Amino acid sequence: MTSGESDVRREELAASLAAIEDRIAAACAAAGRARDDVRLLAVTKTFPASDAALLVDLGLRYLAENRDQEAGPKALEVGRLRPDAAPRWHMVGSLQRNKARSVVRWAAEVQSVDSVRLADALGRAADTAREAGERSDPLDVLIQVSLDGDPARGGTPPSDVAALADHITHVGELRLRGVMAVAPREEDPGRAFALLAQVSDRLRKDHPNAAEVSAGMSHDLEQAITHGSTCVRVGTALLGGRGLASP
Repeated sequence: MTSGESDVRREELAASLAAIEDRIAAACAAAGRARDDVRLLAVTKTFPASDAALLVDLGLRYLAENRDQEAGPKALEVGRLRPDAAPRWHMVGSLQRNKARSVVRWAAEVQSVDSVRLADALGRAADTAREAGERSDPLDVLIQVSLDGDPARGGTPPSDVAALADHITHVGELRLRGVMAVAPREEDPGRAFALLAQVSDRLRKDHPNAAEVSAGMSHDLEQAITHGSTCVRVGTALLGGRGLASP
């Protein structure tokens, strides 16, 4: 990307970011919540590392990916492009256990834990990474909750969240932070997010530090904030139509 192209792209991203910030602020005000209650997670999947670096320049600290094979190289490249920035990377996509060792090298948080076996795999991988000097902090995790029962979309049923949460708290290198969900397709997202809020309320009775609720994307972030989301995951509204992944 030339200097001129970079400047144009930065202006595009700055305008999109301003529009999203306005939406979040308005939704928070309507819900009687402080703007600082909701963090913006930029989902950079399929977009190049140069875009992620520009978002960092614009003040975004939280970046997310949904495929390990794209995320690892991209995180390294952003680190090369912005060596002093240290953005916090999140895994938000479905994750196979055999990818755990790779994911813990770049992710500070995994939002898609939906089984005991995956939790155990991540715990073992994080422990190995700590012993190798590749990370110093526990891996933050969220339980992905299925709001529609579709196994292809990942997530654990609401009725199983409590047992999974209890298990995670006994995995030494994991730190339970809360819940995540995607609203079902072609259904009222408000109803789905209301259910997620109930799941979160029950979880916090036994695990008060697990207060994060990651819900809401480009098309439904307002409804999610109304129902208590503390983290909205925005890709298309911020970066535009899906581009080419970084090499």
